[in-house]
Amino acid sequence: MTVMDDWVTAACAQLGLDPAEVPVPTVLDLARDVAHQVLRPGAPVSAYLLGVAVGRGADPADAAARLSDLAATWPVELGGDRPD
Repeated sequence: MTVMDDWVTAACAQLGLDPAEVPVPTVLDLARDVAHQVLRPGAPVSAYLLGVAVGRGADPADAAARLSDLAATWPVELGGDRPD
């Protein structure tokens, strides 16, 4: 197991969730996309929004892809952390 696996397992135990239902790579990819294409503080907020959407019945992969697509098309002049 990795430290991430250990963390997810422990966090899920605290929240009464099944670690097998946590799409870690999907969440990390979304966080990366938002952090690099929009702004860093948007990454955890976007992960939270993904969780809310999934909690309300959205497909995790679809919702993450939609947010990543939004980040990819975010106007440069509105982003805060993009390199020139």
